[in-house]
Amino acid sequence: MAGISIRKNDFVVVKAGKEKGKKGKVLKVLRDKDKVVVEKVNFIKRHQRPTSAQRQGGIIEREGPVHLSNVMLWCEKCGKGVRVRRQRLDDGKVVRLCAGCGESFD
Repeated sequence: MAGISIRKNDFVVVKAGKEKGKKGKVLKVLRDKDKVVVEKVNFIKRHQRPTSAQRQGGIIEREGPVHLSNVMLWCEKCGKGVRVRRQRLDDGKVVRLCAGCGESFD
C-alpha cells in the first residue's frame, strides 16, 4: 500500500475476519507486511522455551497481526469505522481527516 493511514496509538475497528466488530488501540504497525497489531484482538498462542531472560516457559498468548485491509480508523464523532482523507494545511503540514464528518485524527 502506498500511504498507510493508520499509525501507532490510533483507535481502530476490525471490519472483516473472525474478530469482526472488535475495537482496540494499535500497538504496532508492520509497514513491510501491511499489517497492524491491535490491542486485545487476534490472540495467538506461542510455545515458549524457558531462557535466561524469560524464566517462565509454556504457552504464551499474545496479539497477532491483522492485515491493514481488515481494519478501519474509528471516528468518535461518527461512531463508526471511517475512511481517511488527507489535507495539506497552509503551513505545509498534512493532516488525516475523517471522510464523513471532517474530524481531524492528528
